Amino acid sequence: MIQNQFTYNNILVIGGGNIGTQIACQCASKGLSVTILSSKPEAYDGTLEIINEHNEKTCGKIKLITNSLRDAIKDQEIIFVTYPSFKFEQLADDILPYIRPGIIICVMPGTGGAEFSFRKCIKVGAILCGLQRVPSVARLIQYGKSVKCEGLRKELFLASIPHFASDNVALFLSQLWNIPCHVLPNYLNVTLTPSNPILHTARLKTMFSDYIPGKTYCRNPLFYGEWTMEASELLIKQDYELQNICSKLKKLDLSYVRSLKLHYESNTSLDMTNKLKSIKSLNHLYSPLKQISNNCWIPDFESRYFTADFPYGLAIIEELAKIVDLETPNISETMNWFKKITNYDNYFNLSYYGINNICLLYTSPSPRDSTSS
Repeated sequence: MIQNQFTYNNILVIGGGNIGTQIACQCASKGLSVTILSSKPEAYDGTLEIINEHNEKTCGKIKLITNSLRDAIKDQEIIFVTYPSFKFEQLADDILPYIRPGIIICVMPGTGGAEFSFRKCIKVGAILCGLQRVPSVARLIQYGKSVKCEGLRKELFLASIPHFASDNVALFLSQLWNIPCHVLPNYLNVTLTPSNPILHTARLKTMFSDYIPGKTYCRNPLFYGEWTMEASELLIKQDYELQNICSKLKKLDLSYVRSLKLHYESNTSLDMTNKLKSIKSLNHLYSPLKQISNNCWIPDFESRYFTADFPYGLAIIEELAKIVDLETPNISETMNWFKKITNYDNYFNLSYYGINNICLLYTSPSPRDSTSS
C-alpha cells in the first residue's frame, strides 16, 4: 500500500483554513489516515481537492472531520497545527491532557514562539517541529472543499525539540511533498526566520502610515503586485537589524536565518521591489483591508497580518534585541506604530517564560536542542 513508504500514517490537522486544507488533502492523497479538527465539520463532504497553478487536481479522502478534540487526537502520530500564533498558548493547554510521549506536534509555519507556547507538551514527551516557511502559497477556493496552491518551494527547512526527531520528520515531509526537507541546527533558526514578521510588517507600516481612525481608502491594493520602494527600504532596514541580533548570539548556529536580501537575491531597494512584484504565486494577492461600502475600504485589524505578524512575529525579534542589549530603531518604530493604531494589548513577552537575560536564553529549550544534543 502507498502509506507503507511513510514513517507515520495517522495524521491530525488542526485548522481547516488555507494551509490546513492543503496539508490534509496532500496527506490523504498519499493514502494516509487523516483527521481534521474544524469548527465547521458540517462544511465537509469528506473529500478535499488541491488545484495547482496548472489547474491540475489532487484529491484526498478524509477519514474524520470533527469539532471534538478528544475524538480528533486519539491514536494520532503527527498533529499539524495551522492556527495563527496568538492561538498557540490556548491550543497547547487544550491538547496537553491528550499528549503522550513521542507524539509529534508540527507547526506550519513554526514561527510565532511555538517552542515557548508548547513547552508543557514538550515537557511531558511531545516532539515539537516547525517549518521556516509553508510548502507553497495556499488560498481557499471553498471551505471544506478545495484550495488553490501555487509556487511549491524547491526545499523546506525544519527544526525540532528535541533535536533527535528531526531526521524522521524531515524524511516524512520530503516524501509527502516530493522535495528535500533539511534539518536546522536549532529551533531559533525557525523562530527568527525573516519571513512574515519582517515582510508583512514593513509593507503594512508603509501602506497605512497615514492611517488614523475614521480614514478610509478608495481601493484595495495588491499586497505584493503593487509593492513599493518605501516598503523595500523598511524591509531591508529591519532585516539588517535582525541579522545584527543573530550576530550577538555567538553561542548559537543561526546560519539558516538568511537575510531576505539573500533569500530574494536582491541587494537594493529597487531590486527588492521588482522581485517581490514579480513573484507569480504572490502578485495577485490583495492587502488586508475590508470593504465597508462602494469604493470605501479600511484596514482589517482582525487579519493574521496584524494579529500574528506584529505581536507574535516582530515582537519576538524586538524582545531578543533587548536580551542582547541591541538597539533596533526601525523594528521598534514599526512596533510602536502598530501599538498606536490598534491599541492591541497582547504581545509575546520573553519574561513571561522566565527569560530576561542572554544566559537564560541560551539554556531555554530552543537553543539548547542543537545538533550537539
